[in-house]
Amino acid sequence: MRQIEFRIPDGRMAFGDVPEHIDARLQEAVTARLAGDLETAERLLWEAHHLGPKILPVYYALYKFYFNQRRLDDAERVTLIGLEAAARLGGFDPDWRRLDRAAADWTSVVGPQHFYLFTLKALAFITLRGTRTDASLTMLAKLRELDPTDTVGYGVIATLAESVARTD
Repeated sequence: MRQIEFRIPDGRMAFGDVPEHIDARLQEAVTARLAGDLETAERLLWEAHHLGPKILPVYYALYKFYFNQRRLDDAERVTLIGLEAAARLGGFDPDWRRLDRAAADWTSVVGPQHFYLFTLKALAFITLRGTRTDASLTMLAKLRELDPTDTVGYGVIATLAESVARTD
């Protein structure tokens, strides 16, 4: 297994180990995407998901793929599935509206709870890009509650959402 890490401005974020056979699919998907073969890239990402439905980095790869293709409905669908998977692994409620500070150790920067926060941030951005500013602001308020030190970097999106809200 290989640890997959993603970097954010505030430091390291680890989403978990990825078995080699799943990592191979992810790497093939990247190669296909870079070659412009989006259909193959998408197929390989879903193969990786089917091989490892509990492997959280696969959800990140999927929703990032869809977001970059401006397929916001698909990106949103995958973030919701990813939130559910992270919540199951972390042992807390998948519905972000029902979460509070006591639901999980939100201060940890590794594990399913951190992936959950990161994915909720992604959902807030996808929602904002889909012109649902109020919904995005509500998600960002929940992130402020759960992650007051902003370990996942939602502050930039919050600033953007607040700016958009002022112009609406």
